[in-house]
This record gives sequence, structure tokens and C-alpha cells, in this order.
Amino acid sequence: MTPFGEAVRRLRARKGVSQKEMAAALNVSPAYLSALEHGKRGLPTFDLLQRIAGYFNIIWDEAEELFLLARTSDPRVVIDTSGLPPEYTEFANRLARRIRKLDSAEIARLSALLENGAKGDGKAS
Repeated sequence: MTPFGEAVRRLRARKGVSQKEMAAALNVSPAYLSALEHGKRGLPTFDLLQRIAGYFNIIWDEAEELFLLARTSDPRVVIDTSGLPPEYTEFANRLARRIRKLDSAEIARLSALLENGAKGDGKAS
């Protein structure tokens, strides 16, 4: 499941609706909505994100958070290392091969390293 999928599931639970009910209201198939929640589909379109926000009648700040979660929830990530030194490409490929074997503590450590590195070098992540 993706962060976006978890957020949609929480919103559905809060509203007390099933995937089938929500899918019908959004004019998408229940299978598509299920796949989206479980991270088996790519990012939803901006139009669908707006319909989801409208369906749940969420305020602007919460909608913006949902949109951000959608942007960071693509299960098929592409890392463009063209023009970078060879070790960057090697690192990206090694991470892609091994990410499924990392436990949550290792992911948390790497996330902290990325966050601290981005702050420390003055570059945006």
C-alpha cells in the first residue's frame, strides 16, 4: 500500500463508505480504486484527485496534503541519473535491487540521512 492509498482508506473509513460506493460516486471501477489504494496503479490524474477531494469535502490544507501524498506514492519510481557520475547510477540500481530487503528501521535511517543531507548542503530534495 502507498501513503496515498492509506490516506484514501482513512478518508473512506471516516466517511463510512466502501470502495464500491466511492468508485461509483467517482465514476471509476471498484477494481481501479482498489488497485490505486494498494499501489498497483500509477498516480491518479489531477482531475481524479480533485474529485476525491470533493467527494470527501476536505478543506484546502487537507486536500493539498492528499495531493502531495499522491505525488510521492508512485509505486514505479524512475531515477534519472543521466549526466551524473557513474557511482550515482550504480547506487540507484543497487537500491532498486535491494529495497524490498530493507526493514523499516533501515528505511527510517536512510530517510533521515536524505533529509539531513538535503538540509546540510542547501539543495532541495
